[in-house]
Amino acid sequence: MRTSGTFSVASFEPTDVTGEPAITTALPIGVARMEKSYEGDVRGRSATLFTAAFDQATGQGTYLAMEAFEGSLGGREGTFAYVHSATTSGTDRSHEFFLVVPGSGTGALAGISGGGSMGVDADGTHRIAFDYELEPAELG
Repeated sequence: MRTSGTFSVASFEPTDVTGEPAITTALPIGVARMEKSYEGDVRGRSATLFTAAFDQATGQGTYLAMEAFEGSLGGREGTFAYVHSATTSGTDRSHEFFLVVPGSGTGALAGISGGGSMGVDADGTHRIAFDYELEPAELG
């Protein structure tokens, strides 16, 4: 199944979490907490732990995000976790990765597995799509 929608960032809060021992690289590494809201066939919200090595001035870097989603996909209500990552040189995206965390689904999304994608339109609209399967419900 494929379900898509748009999302907006409701909050983005950098944290003071750092690696130990402290090691300085050419790109600063940081951790932030995010909340997103979703509309379309993907409806709900997510809580995100966002880690990045990123240069704000050049737009160069890589991020890794772990999200806990609560809402619905195509009308099926529940929760699940997903992870995604991408690299940018400032004008493009590469090395993209997107995975629904196996075993993380609850409610009508129990047994969810698969992947997906994210993108940003020229006008700044953030898009998300899930390509997923659900295990058949047990008959009882």
